[in-house]
Amino acid sequence: MTAIKLVFNKVSPEKLFMGSVLVVNGGNYLYNLILGRLLGPAAYSDAALLITLLLVLSFLGMTFQLATAKFAILFTGDNWVAFKQLLYTYALGFGTLIGVLLFAFSGHLQTLFHTESDLLFKTFAVSVPLYFFMSVNRGRYQGKQDYQKLSITYQTEMWSRLILTLALLWIVPTTPAFLVSLGIVLSFVFGLIPTNFSIKNLKKKVSLSKENKRKVISFIVLTACYELTQIIINNSDVLLVKHYFDTVNAGLYASLAMIGRVVYFVAWMFVMLLLPAVVQKQKDGEATAPILIKYVSYVAVLAISIIFCCAVFPTLIIQLMFGDAYISMAPLLWQYALATSLFAISNIFAYYFLSLDQYVPVILSGVLGISQIIMIIFFHSSLYMVVQVQIIAMVALLVAQLLYFTTNNILNKTI
Repeated sequence: MTAIKLVFNKVSPEKLFMGSVLVVNGGNYLYNLILGRLLGPAAYSDAALLITLLLVLSFLGMTFQLATAKFAILFTGDNWVAFKQLLYTYALGFGTLIGVLLFAFSGHLQTLFHTESDLLFKTFAVSVPLYFFMSVNRGRYQGKQDYQKLSITYQTEMWSRLILTLALLWIVPTTPAFLVSLGIVLSFVFGLIPTNFSIKNLKKKVSLSKENKRKVISFIVLTACYELTQIIINNSDVLLVKHYFDTVNAGLYASLAMIGRVVYFVAWMFVMLLLPAVVQKQKDGEATAPILIKYVSYVAVLAISIIFCCAVFPTLIIQLMFGDAYISMAPLLWQYALATSLFAISNIFAYYFLSLDQYVPVILSGVLGISQIIMIIFFHSSLYMVVQVQIIAMVALLVAQLLYFTTNNILNKTI
């Protein structure tokens, strides 16, 4: 034990967090791989739909997490207490609204996505307010750069979802999709560990000044708009394939998406480290571009490695991860990995500018995200075409982000 403590003491909190994120991503992939093998392509398409809804929810929750992280650095004293009151109120209110809408339209969602029952949507709806509450909790740790506690919240959520879902599928003889949904809901409860939430702080009569409240609302709106573009770009393909193709093809495509997105999920840990570092540098009047370049370099190296592996060993990767039933997706694997890699790099640029309260990259992402949906709606004769459309959209997005970054730097130096 002493030796382990010495090792941990020598490793920086940032590196521990990065290691934790890799474990969480590995656990989430294990969760998906087990479901894919256990359920088969047709039944897995419903489970994959729930996982996609979870990703959508995580993007919405990220609005509150990033806002909390940013202002945890900028606010102190009563301003910080008043800010927490405001964010918890917004998070619970918005979460309740989304949950009610999801519950009310569960029947329409069942028809739209061809699921066996609407119960999986109703079960999922109950968890939405809890997830947003959890997001504010995580934002506090991220902003204070308490990466140990932040890591624990992700670990408890991931492991509880994996263990509870498998236990439910093993023990309870009912619709698999409902059990997967129930496992997701229960994991959010464990995701609140650890928390130091106090009702006393909410009862304290403090409020933000009009100027500070305006800054908070502006950042929340800006972040929410960008997270909406993230939802569109990162999930619209799976949802549209689920709508336009049969359950077998939808399940096959879901397995492709799950493998191909590995670079995006791994790159996410750099986003978590980027925002507080950039905000702190800006607050101290220091240069922020070197941080961006460092993390973009990390993601680019990671992306090239993953694309290479997917191009050289596609059949082996799919066989090991999902089995022979999904082998027809092998030729598309490296192409999907390319599309998500381009998006992951663009994402680093976007969050960098978001940290600096610059909105143009949000507009660029929104335009390209909507164009991706439109192109898939008109060009979906095959899964191959769906992937090609995404590559085109992501190349355009990355070029646009690079041009904006270059132009912005030149203008700043000129001024």
